[in-house]
Amino acid sequence: NFQGLILLIITKPIFLFMYSKGIFLLVTLFLCYSCNKDKIEFDSTPSIEVTAISPGSVQEFTQPVTVTIKYKDGDGDLGENSSGVKNCFVTDNRIGIISSFRIQQLGPDGSNIPITGSLNIDLGGQGITDTSLSSQNVSFSVYVVDRAGHVSNTATTAAITIHR
Repeated sequence: NFQGLILLIITKPIFLFMYSKGIFLLVTLFLCYSCNKDKIEFDSTPSIEVTAISPGSVQEFTQPVTVTIKYKDGDGDLGENSSGVKNCFVTDNRIGIISSFRIQQLGPDGSNIPITGSLNIDLGGQGITDTSLSSQNVSFSVYVVDRAGHVSNTATTAAITIHR
């Protein structure tokens, strides 16, 4: 079976060469395809979610309360450089009072890029609204408005406790 051995000796290197070229081509195609980044797209209306409120328990008027939100905006026009413009609104859900804040501009002027990130909103010290109580629970609702006037969803914090 000398002829079979010669055939194996001749075809094996050719097969290995073609096989290695095929593997190389498949690996190259896979790498090129996997390096193609998907374009990040969000809606042009901003969306937010509350990720934290802290601390969970505070002394009345002495400890500041901070709300942390995560935001997404598809066209990058969240925030404003004009100091008089308010674009972040926080409602005290006990009494319905709305406090307004300014988010500084997050994306460059004229850009149309998706942005995402986190913001801390300092609500300052909070008080008890019912004078007959020694402690009171409160939650807050937050929404933002971008420069085009798109209003985000409203996100609500967990409740914290205020003590006298």
